[in-house]
Amino acid sequence: MAKHYDVIVVGLGGMGSAALYHLAKAGRRVLGVERFGIPHEMGSSHGLTRIIRLAYFEHPDYVPLLRRSYELWDELEAIRGETLLVKTGSLDVSDPDDDVFRGSLDSCERHGLVHETLTANEVRARFPAYRLWPEAMAVYQPDGGFLVPERCIEAHVEAARRHGAEARTHLVVDGWEETGSGVEVTTDQGVYHGDALVLTAGAWTSDLTSLAAHLEVERQVLVWFETKGADAFTPQRFPVFNIRGPFGHYYGFPEYGIPGVKVGKYHHLAEVVDPDTVGRDTSPMDEAPIRSFMESVFPDAAGVSLKTKVCLFTNTPDEHFIVD
Repeated sequence: MAKHYDVIVVGLGGMGSAALYHLAKAGRRVLGVERFGIPHEMGSSHGLTRIIRLAYFEHPDYVPLLRRSYELWDELEAIRGETLLVKTGSLDVSDPDDDVFRGSLDSCERHGLVHETLTANEVRARFPAYRLWPEAMAVYQPDGGFLVPERCIEAHVEAARRHGAEARTHLVVDGWEETGSGVEVTTDQGVYHGDALVLTAGAWTSDLTSLAAHLEVERQVLVWFETKGADAFTPQRFPVFNIRGPFGHYYGFPEYGIPGVKVGKYHHLAEVVDPDTVGRDTSPMDEAPIRSFMESVFPDAAGVSLKTKVCLFTNTPDEHFIVD
């Protein structure tokens, strides 16, 4: 007789690996299935660094969730015995009437977050690598920083296995359906049964739900640029940033793990793609808008591109998360 699970988790990236762990920790019989390896570079949870911050400009209601997430990352670091969250401070920068500055400030003020508001000159005085335009205003939040996504995924899956979870890789889910006793998940390697199903399939979610009409998979490009005077771009001296200005909307990180400052542009070239056929090679056209931004704002980090990588965004109509 086929084994029956309390919960089956489809997709073991950043979200799914965390779900697997917390379900297993709660005593559930849980199976996680992943179409690639653990971790992998085909989706959204890779690239050595991913921003985390308490001052969330998108909506102040996220702040309580973020506070709890920081507690959970501390717990996982203690279990794993290694650093997963690196605090660099974070800068949310825009014109003073733009949502990036105003929304971040609103989140800080509503929830009593430690923060400072800085002018363009004040940012440069504290963080010399930054060359912001004169009207720019920034919210600096010292608890901002980045997660190391590959290590986070490995840590969650390893801890989940210690609590009895099963995690199977290179297994493609073809579909699922509700049954009288729960759910039946069909894969290219067999059928699995559970009481409940968690879908954290990222860019492949549209293949498995009726949400396909509401989700768009977007090709993103990340570039690591060579720097001059590397001391100015260390995690101790270069906060992660989220900058929206006359040149567009960009995000970036200090040097960490490999040489170069990593930068991306939100909604890069606005390419809606199929995750199975997306172009994963990059071109000068991919690099051009990011390089232009770097030459304007970070001229000392606008050297040769040392590395490029394609990742995927899965966008909802209002760009908020779906938890259903």
